[in-house]
Amino acid sequence: MFAVVLVPHHTSTGDLVLPLVAALAAVAVAAYASVRRRLRAATRTTPGGMLPTVVPLDELDRRARRLLVETDDCVRTSREELGRAAEAFGDAAVRECAEAVEFAAVELAQAFRLRQRFDDGEGQARGLLEEVVERCEAAGRRLDAQAPEFDRIRALERTAGEALERAEARLREVAARVPEADRTLAGIRARYALSACLPVAGHDDQAKDRLLFATTVLHRARRALQDGATDDAVALLRAAEAATDQATVLVDGVVRLAADLTAAECLPTALTDMEAGLAEARGLLGTDTARAIAHAESVVARVREERNGEGPYDPVGALRRIEQVALGLDRALHRVARGSGALGRLEQAVLVARSTVGTAADHVTTHRGAVGWEARTRLAEAERRLRGAVNTAVPPVPAPADALADAREADALAREARRLAERDVRAYGTPYGEGLRTGGAVLGGILLAARRGPGGHGGPASFGGPATRGRRDGGELFRAAPAASGPRPGNTDPSPRRGSATPPPGP
Repeated sequence: MFAVVLVPHHTSTGDLVLPLVAALAAVAVAAYASVRRRLRAATRTTPGGMLPTVVPLDELDRRARRLLVETDDCVRTSREELGRAAEAFGDAAVRECAEAVEFAAVELAQAFRLRQRFDDGEGQARGLLEEVVERCEAAGRRLDAQAPEFDRIRALERTAGEALERAEARLREVAARVPEADRTLAGIRARYALSACLPVAGHDDQAKDRLLFATTVLHRARRALQDGATDDAVALLRAAEAATDQATVLVDGVVRLAADLTAAECLPTALTDMEAGLAEARGLLGTDTARAIAHAESVVARVREERNGEGPYDPVGALRRIEQVALGLDRALHRVARGSGALGRLEQAVLVARSTVGTAADHVTTHRGAVGWEARTRLAEAERRLRGAVNTAVPPVPAPADALADAREADALAREARRLAERDVRAYGTPYGEGLRTGGAVLGGILLAARRGPGGHGGPASFGGPATRGRRDGGELFRAAPAASGPRPGNTDPSPRRGSATPPPGP
């Protein structure tokens, strides 16, 4: 539409200059504001926040690393608290909270997968990191949104007495299992090689440390409840529950490893099958396969000697070595594993991978106050690959080669995750405590990272995302113990990858 302006004949040209300038200026301002709005919309990557695409790649990388650790901690804590609530009130009562945790876990798993692809040099770097950030933030928002409903359901302030009784009963139950775990661990050490025992080295002492902390804190919780300090009692109670849960993980780890080592005694079958494969390979002997056959024969001979000898040996490690030489023969002969023999190999490879992934997961869980993004990423990828292998290892379906590859890769990634986690823990140092035995609780991530200045730390984390997990930590109750001597180690990388830089301290 055009406006017709009637100008009196006596109006001079000079009289029109100022209105015209003003109109042009208004148009320019409006256009500039419109461009600004479009630019802001174009650079926003999440509905609730701003993340310009021009952010430097190393800064984006730091944020992605920090969010992976933070979100993983939130999901682990929320899942643990959800289990306690379900035990008290039933699965139906916590259905919506369980759905939120499942959503967050799926988003986190996808974020770890994207991070692994970035570390492997796959895909477009910026796009991968931006999606890591988006998925972690989406997971956190969902947990944060569900936190008030979880508090309403569990209502510890109203049910603290009953919850305290359950926690004390649970503590007694786990403590009663420790002597048997001690005997099991002693039996493993006496029967098997040192390499077989290493995955659970220290589990006995760490379980006792967590239980001692839980005992002390529950005693204080009962006194606080008697004195009418309900909020303090609740914070102390939740710390004790988390410590008891970690003691359970440590005790269960010893029992599970003993079962894995016993299951790996299927080694005679693995050796027989391998020797049959070698006999077949010798019939096709050529210059390309001679070296692989010689190496396989050497490994088989050493494994048989170790097994038949009087000294200790490592059944899980031996199965791993047998599968490695079988893989070498497959490659030398340009063949693909298939049929019943391949299914047997897959079952053995899955046994090895499941054992390695399980012990790595236990280590990360009970040391997550120190373990950083890299070990967690490798563990998540190992768990993903193991699921792929297990889903295929269902008779009578022949085992495809990619399932065997998944099992082998799961084992390798889990061993790498364990190595990185142990590196992080060594760099973290020993968190000493005064009064309360909080050292193991800090290392296990039971108590939140320092938020109250040097030498202090918070109390237990709650169900929820980054914005809500510290809402009821009662941190002043746990100030007796100073934090660890060094920075959170998982956030340093001695071998930075593409676009990487040392991130700030973890959450």
